[in-house]
Amino acid sequence: MRKFAILTLVAMFGLCLTGYAIADEKAECIAKCEAAAKAMKDDFTGALCEINKKDGKFVKGSVYVFAMRGGVMVAHPMKPVLIGRDLSGLKDKDGKEFFKEFTEVAKSKGSGWVDYQWPKPGEKDPSPKTSYILKVDDNYYVGAGYYK
Repeated sequence: MRKFAILTLVAMFGLCLTGYAIADEKAECIAKCEAAAKAMKDDFTGALCEINKKDGKFVKGSVYVFAMRGGVMVAHPMKPVLIGRDLSGLKDKDGKEFFKEFTEVAKSKGSGWVDYQWPKPGEKDPSPKTSYILKVDDNYYVGAGYYK
């Protein structure tokens, strides 16, 4: 009985830590997007250069900011090959056109969360991810996400 109680407490503690980690990642995504959007308004070119840095101020662990103009990627620190590409027709492994959804969220709501599948940095296979999308102006928006 005592072992069961200890295991239960350990499991509950682990769940609490996981919940805090997710809350921290959500807050980090929002904060990084807000900072990147402000930077883009203040110094557009400088902000895009900073967003493109793998070790820049808009990257923390697996959370990183990307910037888009409609469906075209304009900055991405982990996959620079995407820069300049129109990704609006790209589908995840479940068939979701999530880049189109990013654009719709930015235009219609100004900000919001989008769930989709995307490979973790350095991996090939996609994993569940959710990204916070934030409108910068009528043409641009930024996003940052975390893996579930």
